[in-house]
Amino acid sequence: MTDHPDTLGKYRIIQVIGEGAMGVVYKAVDPVINRTVAIKVLRSSLVEPGPRGRALLARFRREAQAAGRLTHPCIVTVHDYGDDAPSPYIVMEHVDGHTLMHHLKSRRRFSDAEVVRVMNHLLGALEHAHEQGVWHRDIKPSNLILTPQGRLKVADFGVARIEAAGPITLSAETGTPGHMAPEQYNGQPVDHRVDIFAGGVLLYQLLTSCSPFGGSDANMMFETLNNEPMSPSQVCGTPGRAAFDAIVATAMAKQREDRYASAQDFRDALNQAATRVAEVTGAAPRVQDLTLNEAPLRPYAGLRVGAPRRCG
Repeated sequence: MTDHPDTLGKYRIIQVIGEGAMGVVYKAVDPVINRTVAIKVLRSSLVEPGPRGRALLARFRREAQAAGRLTHPCIVTVHDYGDDAPSPYIVMEHVDGHTLMHHLKSRRRFSDAEVVRVMNHLLGALEHAHEQGVWHRDIKPSNLILTPQGRLKVADFGVARIEAAGPITLSAETGTPGHMAPEQYNGQPVDHRVDIFAGGVLLYQLLTSCSPFGGSDANMMFETLNNEPMSPSQVCGTPGRAAFDAIVATAMAKQREDRYASAQDFRDALNQAATRVAEVTGAAPRVQDLTLNEAPLRPYAGLRVGAPRRCG
């Protein structure tokens, strides 16, 4: 998109934050209350007549509906939805920070305390979403933002399922290879435990800076369905972290009945494991007081990037 508007509805555009194949994200101002916001705009060329255009528009609206019903400090707030412009748009909270993908691609090593704090924020957000009948279904590092204050923010509910909305057809757009649960690949009925699985994948990545499944999309599907990844403590060569291995294994169990029943159960088990690790290593920081040592930050663009390289 080369020509950018000066306004969208009542919102005054300040600058382009980022562009992608699906659309553009702007930094803007709500002139009524003088609030800085981010506006995600779907490309008008994609909203074409026919099934594909209708599906993309429905997905875009679903993102606004899903996130719009959630109020949690670790979820990006949706303020407004508009279709009074050439393309539909979502008005969101403007968040400064880098995505977790940025940190993983830069080979950042997360301390135990940082890992636990990030996961506590994520699992708290997921517990809230699940209580409201919303399943994200695409938890991955590029959809998770870290603010300068160390707060995790969950973004992009574009493939979320709202429980009360009734069944929707599963497709290739219901997740991201390498983060999808086996039942998503198999086209089986899904529930909130797909987010538990993806949370396990994220925990693995934070602990190891590697992905548990690698290669092509087809290979990641095969490994997700058939193989057990090497445990995080073996990848890192840190036996003191072995208490986290069982947490990852349970969250990433191939049968959803074998995973944690809820995000809160996952959170409780993780914090208990963190206590055991602290006892082994002799370090017992106050996790809730820690913040990440951030590099200079830029606004979150809300645009997807590639997966981190797999080790080995």
